[in-house]
Amino acid sequence: MAGMFIDVKVEPAAAQDAEVVKKLCEVCPVDIFAQSDAGALEIVDDNLDECVLCDLCLDAGPKGAVQVIKLYEK
Repeated sequence: MAGMFIDVKVEPAAAQDAEVVKKLCEVCPVDIFAQSDAGALEIVDDNLDECVLCDLCLDAGPKGAVQVIKLYEK
C-alpha cells in the first residue's frame, strides 16, 4: 500500500537480507522500515508520508535495491 505522497519499493532479495534490513531500519529517521521476527523487511505503511526524502535508505541498500517513488510527480 502506498502513502499519499510516496511509495517505497525494495527488491525481494534485499528485503530478505537481514543485514540490509537492519541498515534500513537504523538509517530511516521516520521509521518507514521494520524488521519482522523472521528478519525480513516490513514497510510501515502508516509512516510512508512522513518521508523527508533524505535518501539515506537509497545509500544503505545495495545499488538500485530501494526505490522511493514520488507519487505527486505523475
